[in-house]
Amino acid sequence: MIIVMQHTASAADLAAVVDKIRQAGLSEHVSRGAERTIVGAIGDERALSPAQFELMPGVERAMHVVKPYRIVSRESREGNTVVKVRGIPIGGEAIQVIAGPCSVETPEQMDAAAEAVRAAGCRLMRGGAFKPRTSPYAFQGLGISGLAYLQNAARPRQLPIVTELMDVRMLEVFLEYDVDVIQIGARNMQNFDLLKEVGKVNKPVILKRGLSATLSEWLMAAEYIAAGGNHNIIFCERGIRTFETAYRNVLDITAIPALKRETHLPVIVDPSHAGGKAWMVPSLALAAVAAGADGLLVEMHPKPCEAWCDADQALTPQELTTLMSSLRGVAAAVGRTL
Repeated sequence: MIIVMQHTASAADLAAVVDKIRQAGLSEHVSRGAERTIVGAIGDERALSPAQFELMPGVERAMHVVKPYRIVSRESREGNTVVKVRGIPIGGEAIQVIAGPCSVETPEQMDAAAEAVRAAGCRLMRGGAFKPRTSPYAFQGLGISGLAYLQNAARPRQLPIVTELMDVRMLEVFLEYDVDVIQIGARNMQNFDLLKEVGKVNKPVILKRGLSATLSEWLMAAEYIAAGGNHNIIFCERGIRTFETAYRNVLDITAIPALKRETHLPVIVDPSHAGGKAWMVPSLALAAVAAGADGLLVEMHPKPCEAWCDADQALTPQELTTLMSSLRGVAAAVGRTL
């Protein structure tokens, strides 16, 4: 941390700043210029807050030098992290597509969905057993029976499953049903108690970006998980809320290269929740891969017109197959495989 003293700061003001640095277990480096004195705090500066110093007499401003997110930052690791899900790499050369229905509905629906996911060439399956809905009267998911339907459909086809955890009290149930990837939804991105608990388990976690979250807030949310010991984190950009109402959310393509510059962890994209319309999904998915995404989270329903929720944004099995074919060309153009 760097503390810039005011030009009118007294020797006592400077001594007080130095004492606070030492009390935190750090050492100081004082640089006296013609007009300003600058104090550098040497050590783990994350133990200090700029606000601690800016309220002190004689201090003009204080600022961190290193990122506040330590574990997920690129500063902590050379190269890119590859998260393995039952041996399937996310974050490596291959781009992974996770596909399946928005919500688990019936065993028959899940069997048909799993077969379509495998036939299209996707290697992981998604499905919501617990659904966060804006309206309390909308379908909230089947709950535990939905987890069983999802596993029963996916396991025989060697498809690891991805499903959303909403309540920390259900974590043991997720472990009992051997959920392969725990998804933390946009509305829970800053549910810090939930983040701390999934940080204690040895399961990959997809962390979706909050509806209005900055990249820094998103990275700090991931740091909560990593600080608990679980470093198997996958970021998921799913669109942000803006003034625009013509589509569901604004897919922040810029976030992909910007986030990958900041973190060594994989970044995937959910084009379904971004556009909110099935016809938008292929274009957004192709753009995401071109921008460097490590994977996609795509909604597909065997019969979208019969879907119990988010029918407008679900692809048909044939549309998913067509999308996979298109994605291969873009992946090859950016030096990746699908």
